[in-house]
Amino acid sequence: MRVLVVHAHPVETSFNRALYDAALEALRGSGHEVDALNLYDEGFDAVMSREERLNYHDVPENLTPAIKPYVDRLLAAEAAVFIHPVWNYGYPAILKGFFDRIFVPGVSFVLEDGKLTPTLRNIKKVVYVTTYGGDRFRTWLMGDPPRRLARRWAWATFGTLLPPKYLALYKMDMRTETELRAYIARVQRTLARI
Repeated sequence: MRVLVVHAHPVETSFNRALYDAALEALRGSGHEVDALNLYDEGFDAVMSREERLNYHDVPENLTPAIKPYVDRLLAAEAAVFIHPVWNYGYPAILKGFFDRIFVPGVSFVLEDGKLTPTLRNIKKVVYVTTYGGDRFRTWLMGDPPRRLARRWAWATFGTLLPPKYLALYKMDMRTETELRAYIARVQRTLARI
């Protein structure tokens, strides 16, 4: 299976980068073809340009030279894995910008007569791997927006049979080395069975 792995963390020595590296290792070890997309390393520009917004609904003119290579990678994938921290109860800006700029009309949906129809049927499985600084209860009180988006928006967008898997480690900064290693192992086991 061809798997697009999208990573969104700026620090190469972070635990989140360790998760990314472990995910790539598990997927490749299971025989998958992996397209590793580290948004920071590739210098992805999260900001939608004026031209992109003005042409947003004009298919295929909305595929500017800046976003087309990323769209091509998304359309070539059969599975998608998103690895990111949760900051301020949301996605990092670079990942939100990826969704805003790449998941455009004609790519992730079509809009006809006021009806939106998802079109990313090439993606059969979706997994989110994430870390939170806060605990699960406080995050639940805030509505846990990233989990809700993954379980609702992504399920509708990709149209997979089952909702995306959502692997979350809460209170990340208070975890022991043993707990952190256990989470990495959980991620690897999950991705080995994707």
